[in-house]
Amino acid sequence: MNPYRRIKMHLLNYRAKILITLGIIILIILSVWGMMSLESYYRNITLAQMPITILLGMVHAVVFVYMYMAVFRGGFSKMDKKDVKGKDVNIRFSDVIGIDEAKEECWEVVQLIKDHAKLKKIGGKILRGILMIGPPGCGKTYLAKAIATEAGLPFLSMAASEFVEIFVGVGASRVRQLFSKAKSLAYGFGGCVIFIDELDAMGRNRVFNQFGGGSETNSTQNQLLVEMDGLVSGKGENVIIIGATNAGEEVLDPALLRPGRFDRKVYITKPGLDGRNDLFKYYLSKVKYDSSIDTKRLARKAVGKSPADIENIVKESALIATRNGKEVISLKELSEAIERIELGVKNRIKMTDREKEMTAFHETGHLIVGYLIHPRNDVFKASIIPRKGTLGVVHPQAVEEWFSQDKEVLLADIKSYLAGYVAEKIKYGVTTTGVASDFKGAMLIAHNMVWRLGMGPSGLVGDYTAIPENEISEETKNRLNSDADKIIKECLKDVEDLLRKENELFERFGHELLVRQELEYDEIEAIFAEYGKANPRHFKLGLEGNSGAPPKPADDNA
Repeated sequence: MNPYRRIKMHLLNYRAKILITLGIIILIILSVWGMMSLESYYRNITLAQMPITILLGMVHAVVFVYMYMAVFRGGFSKMDKKDVKGKDVNIRFSDVIGIDEAKEECWEVVQLIKDHAKLKKIGGKILRGILMIGPPGCGKTYLAKAIATEAGLPFLSMAASEFVEIFVGVGASRVRQLFSKAKSLAYGFGGCVIFIDELDAMGRNRVFNQFGGGSETNSTQNQLLVEMDGLVSGKGENVIIIGATNAGEEVLDPALLRPGRFDRKVYITKPGLDGRNDLFKYYLSKVKYDSSIDTKRLARKAVGKSPADIENIVKESALIATRNGKEVISLKELSEAIERIELGVKNRIKMTDREKEMTAFHETGHLIVGYLIHPRNDVFKASIIPRKGTLGVVHPQAVEEWFSQDKEVLLADIKSYLAGYVAEKIKYGVTTTGVASDFKGAMLIAHNMVWRLGMGPSGLVGDYTAIPENEISEETKNRLNSDADKIIKECLKDVEDLLRKENELFERFGHELLVRQELEYDEIEAIFAEYGKANPRHFKLGLEGNSGAPPKPADDNA
């Protein structure tokens, strides 16, 4: 790195402070020289008045500086920017786990930053912007910090919401300040990384109307577009802008996404089985844990979890172990942490015997139907201990990684939802308000099957939700609604036939839940095995295979 450029950068950044300091020193020297030339009497008078003079001068200076900053220098838009050197960020690519594909793309960016001379030799240009898109907690900020660390560049991090204010022009002023600072650092260090988190807060589609709606956001975004084009200085400083958003790219303004601005999009997804396994190994290495823990089994239990979720599971298990007086974390604490996060804290409310019994048989319906007929989900746990405002829960677990659902799976989901209602009807002849959430889930699936997916029995095909409702004939609406109703009724009949057929098993599980209150996976498997019911998915936790995202647990107020 050229030391002359570094010195020049500091002189440019602090020129005002340097000039003020020199001026003060010169004034002090002149004052001392002037005082020495005065007679003793006048010198004493001057010295006596000096404290009051200095105090009044300070008051005047404060008032002047405040007015100057507020009126002429955009004091309201002043932004606290601290440049952080890449080595001080200290996040390496080895610390980013579970998102290998995104890491590979970002590593290529690091290589281009480090050796952009090769790119310039063939006439290419360095990437100006990288857009990271993905769910929260998957490592977007980590990746941005890793790029700055590995490239050895200063790192400026801001949230997009910091640019948005009620005063028109403030956001644009802050964008100019940010880029001015970045260009100065890029001049001194050879490059600079700007990270703007939650980009959608300032990058949404601009609003153009006669009322001026969204004018502040528009001006802020316009300034960002200009700065990314390099139209302000034209010097071509090596400034890389990394934006991150949890929203889809369709909500961002097209001008931000065109080539020359955010040139590369990095899509970050939740980690798969191997990624979750590596994450558990990484976070467990930071705590004391039982060496016999099978991280592969934990990875299967944490289907659909982000890296932040897995870190939270390990932290929660450490708290549980400490609360239980243990010195190391075992599989029991980790399983309890997963349950606590997913299902909620246990509420020891007092239920009547009748209510507890109805809850037990309601959950038994969910358990039996889900276990015996669902092609993809296994039953991870069943409980009649109240959690999150519900009186009971059956928690399903996906056994494979799937990215779409077929008709068989959707029908199985509907039957699993309806099983609690049917169980109450068979056992007591009446039902409770706990079936409300089950009906909502079942009817939503049936509605989507018919209206959006062309899976209705009448043969109507197409996505009718894409058509304005007032343009669909009443006859077509009636056929679609009739199809959805028919799916619900056929599923109800299938569930009733199954539960009546397995009545002995139904009574056994209801009794077991009443006595034990909770049934773990191994206990559920053992009871089914007693009745000669092998797991139809031929799956046991801990065996080889893939994992997918679990559906929402069937929780009720039964």
